Amino acid sequence: MKRVLSGIRATGRLHLGNYLGAVLGMLELQERNDLETLYMVADLHTLTTPYDKNELKNNVRNVVLDYLAAGLDPLKSTIFIQSQVPEHTELFYLFSTVVSLARMMHLPTYKDKLKQYPNASTVALLNYPVLMAADILIYKASLVPVGIDQEPHLEVSREIARKMNEIYKTDFPEPIRFATKGEYVPSLTGEGKMSKSVEGSYINLTDDLETIKKRLAGAPTDSGVGKKIPETGGVANLLKFVELFEDIEKRKKYELSYLSDGIKYSELKEELADAIYKKLLPIQEKRKQFEEDPREVDGIIKEGAEKARKIAGDTLKEIKEKMGLL
Repeated sequence: MKRVLSGIRATGRLHLGNYLGAVLGMLELQERNDLETLYMVADLHTLTTPYDKNELKNNVRNVVLDYLAAGLDPLKSTIFIQSQVPEHTELFYLFSTVVSLARMMHLPTYKDKLKQYPNASTVALLNYPVLMAADILIYKASLVPVGIDQEPHLEVSREIARKMNEIYKTDFPEPIRFATKGEYVPSLTGEGKMSKSVEGSYINLTDDLETIKKRLAGAPTDSGVGKKIPETGGVANLLKFVELFEDIEKRKKYELSYLSDGIKYSELKEELADAIYKKLLPIQEKRKQFEEDPREVDGIIKEGAEKARKIAGDTLKEIKEKMGLL
């Protein structure tokens, strides 16, 4: 049976970008009988950029709650916290012996993060993709449901798998990305993707209707009429949200209005807010149920770590033997 591994950093509550770009893929793969699915909260990856140590524990818990509320099922998937499986970091070190410093420094994602956090040029940030490779390959996972922005990191995972297989005769698969319909969710600011690190760019899964309306109200627009449908910027992003949360026909209707008598953005944002909230309401109701039973959540986390460590430990022992350490 093939395995699936994915994870989301614990930098706050999950937003629509996380849900559409990763969690929907997790849910789809969870229902397949031919796959074993493992989903983690990537708290170690959280440390690669500035974070509040007093909030980290609470943020980790919130990601677990959002996972469960969105539909990840501990009876079908192993749900665990990355730092509770120390085998990840040991394999990360072993993998770092087959990756060059130049390869890591030339990754576009590393350069982008340095621009965003110029004072966070750490070895941990540089080696983020190597730890990600260890996360995936310690379970010999072949499918990874993540957003398209993670593709450069997955390529590093494939390169490491090939090198380890060549040098040490291991049997690591070369993982591929499992894409979802919302694999790239744009920012509400009109630039880039939705991100927890950019204020005003996201809508959380826990936001109420009024909060969603306020967030959409801040999304940039134009006069509402033109000779060509915008392909980038605030209006293009709003139309993308209409397609994702209403339907393609509604988007086409707005596009026709844009080319003729014009779009009334107040109406578009009002309808869009209602559509988003309608999709989020069942998730929010389920989350409240888990919040009311913390011992159940504690049990899910503990059992998940135990399951993950069993698989990870077997892989690590095998690799250490092949590398001459055992």
